[in-house]
Amino acid sequence: MAWQLHYTSARHGPTGRAGFQFVAETPGLPEGVRAGVTPYLSYRPPPDAPLAPDDSELGRFPVSLLYDRVDGRPLLLRCRYLGRDYSGRYGNFFAHAVVAEPEELEGLRPAELWHAPHWTHLPEPGTEVLEALDELTPGSALDPESLAAWLAGSGRDGAERDGAERDGAGRGDPYDLLAHLVDAVDDVLARGHGRVVLVADDVELIARWIAVVSYSLPVAATARLSFVTYTADPDGAAQRLVGTTPAVWAAAQHRASHASAFDLRGGAPPGGTSRFARTVAGCWRGADFAGLDALGELAPPGDPAREGAAALLALCRGDATVTAAEEGAAAELLSRRGSRLPEWVWRDLVPGVPSMGLDLALALHGRARAAGAADVARQCAVRVADRVSDLLAEASGPAEITAAAGIAERAGVRLDPAAVAAAAARCARRGAAADLGAALGGCPEDLRGALLDGVVAGLAEAGERERAAALTPGTCDLLHAHPERLRAVPAVGCAVLASVGRRRPDRRVPVTGELLRLEDDARAAPVDEAAAETAAPAVTESTTESIREAVSRALAEVWAEPPSADECAALLDAHGGAMARHAPLAALPSRTFTRLAFPGGDGLADPAALRLAGRVRDVLPGGRAGRDAALVQAYGKAITAGPARAARALAEIADADGATPQLAGEAFVGAARRLARRPPAFRAELLAALPPPARARLGERWTAELPARARSGRAPLRGGEMEQRNDLVEVVLRLRTRGASEPALEAWARAAAGRWLAGRQLDTRLARSPRLRAALRALLAGDEPSRGGR
Repeated sequence: MAWQLHYTSARHGPTGRAGFQFVAETPGLPEGVRAGVTPYLSYRPPPDAPLAPDDSELGRFPVSLLYDRVDGRPLLLRCRYLGRDYSGRYGNFFAHAVVAEPEELEGLRPAELWHAPHWTHLPEPGTEVLEALDELTPGSALDPESLAAWLAGSGRDGAERDGAERDGAGRGDPYDLLAHLVDAVDDVLARGHGRVVLVADDVELIARWIAVVSYSLPVAATARLSFVTYTADPDGAAQRLVGTTPAVWAAAQHRASHASAFDLRGGAPPGGTSRFARTVAGCWRGADFAGLDALGELAPPGDPAREGAAALLALCRGDATVTAAEEGAAAELLSRRGSRLPEWVWRDLVPGVPSMGLDLALALHGRARAAGAADVARQCAVRVADRVSDLLAEASGPAEITAAAGIAERAGVRLDPAAVAAAAARCARRGAAADLGAALGGCPEDLRGALLDGVVAGLAEAGERERAAALTPGTCDLLHAHPERLRAVPAVGCAVLASVGRRRPDRRVPVTGELLRLEDDARAAPVDEAAAETAAPAVTESTTESIREAVSRALAEVWAEPPSADECAALLDAHGGAMARHAPLAALPSRTFTRLAFPGGDGLADPAALRLAGRVRDVLPGGRAGRDAALVQAYGKAITAGPARAARALAEIADADGATPQLAGEAFVGAARRLARRPPAFRAELLAALPPPARARLGERWTAELPARARSGRAPLRGGEMEQRNDLVEVVLRLRTRGASEPALEAWARAAAGRWLAGRQLDTRLARSPRLRAALRALLAGDEPSRGGR
């Protein structure tokens, strides 16, 4: 049931007092209802209305119909201006309020009650008890069909034809205005605050637009659309849809806090509208009330999925103007609603599937399967297959190919592996394979092989620049894990292995083996002479040679940094038999020895270097590597053997014909430095056993090893410097006693010992060796060396 209340200014009300008060009501009014209705009881005439209207003017004052909720119950309040009250003062109005239980409005939109028969227009003197309303009956003239006809006759063209403009229907396209209104109302319903203001001279026009907007919403949504057809305080109104007059609005808009206001006299404002709002307007244009119901069933206003609902309905109606963004909104709606879509959606969507975008077709496919809509699911699978084919053709890299494959998998569409391989090959030929790792991780398992095969095949056909761009370190590491594919395409295999070996020193030896196997495979394949004549893709002598060259280049890249002695030995053990075939490998022992020789040959004394030298002489006895290995062994003898053997070894180093010059030079320097630390007697015997050229070279090195002050003969010398000078002078003296000499060394010794202080120091040192003292005197006198014992 619904309760009624009448409110006006009376001389004597039910309480006996005078003034504004409730003058009649339905008995049994629920507690709190009267207090809840009271704040809504007001009416202020428009500022341009007559201050003292007569009876004929009162009918032109706007009627206010308000809808809101009081303590959860619907409130419908109709106010009319009465002019003077019982005392003759102006400002009186009559309010008729109806408070109902929520179920009383079930199936009704409050705007339908604008001209309802239950409204009382004037107070009824003597009536204090009002009957309860068992049913709220809508008024006439605001039914959907009448409103659709009114809209069709509105606007500029309609106004000229039917005189609608004179009736206040507005100008311009009413459907455009409606779309803007729907967007504005949807916004306030979604936010839960704010208001939309409708401005017009005729409150009937405002009531019609409120009714149109209300019919554009599902019945349940209209319960949240509070409204008032007229208020003199639009900025203070608590309703969502507020009507007022131009005079009121002109005075209020400078302080209004709301953003949405529509002057119904001027048509639609500038700017675009949403697909949802345009769809609503389109339904009114075609009197398509079923379409309005369908929109409400898919997503009511205020719902974030409203754009998706409108797009989905458009697709059901065969609308080809749905954009990709709108399709995305429809896909989002499908994801949210799942299989809980109305049956008519599945039926009506079938014809529109072939024109759908991929995302929507994919989303629809999953929901259709869940809902048991086999026809839609089948059509979507076909559409997805078509779009996936397009994606493969347009893919710019493996990641996009994988994305397309994943889409096909989600839709249960089987992709041809050959198509995946062809797309991957095309991308790789353009140098686009850097994202292969991530692509493989996301690729359906049954298509990973095709993706890999396509990339490898495309890289084989790519130019050098494109191949280099595609073969990033990550891609090379990934392809390295598939050696069988690399062996089938040696050009790619060489590039991949070169990258891995260059970056991973710990993998250089096994990578070398893989490179050599690529060459061995090519050499082992039967040569097709006919293919050579026809340029057919078969193994020929020229392709074998090109593979060999590619392997050599890759080996040079892998071993750009010389190996350690142990690494070189491991390489000899693993692939010694093949090292002579490739210059980069054959040169590695020499490069290793040379690096060990710097600085000063110290590294050549390491046991690892000597072991490597022995291994090289076993595996690669000929060529420079073998000669360098022999030199390293001679170095070891020169610094460890007795004078005679050391002399032979040093002479071998000095006369290292065919060995690496840098190695030989540094080895001689290092051996000389080490031998300079031996006692003078050893050094003299070593010099005596050397051929004159080697003797002169060693003497020169020993002189160069002296500190600068000792070498130049400057004084005074520190203790260590004097000891080094005296040792070398003694070496010269002992060499003379053996009947041998080294002219340059003797010249230095004569100059060094010829200074007075140096002579005294040497004389004291040789006091116990008369023979050497005599040799010193002979040296200083310029006598020739003479043989004799100490």
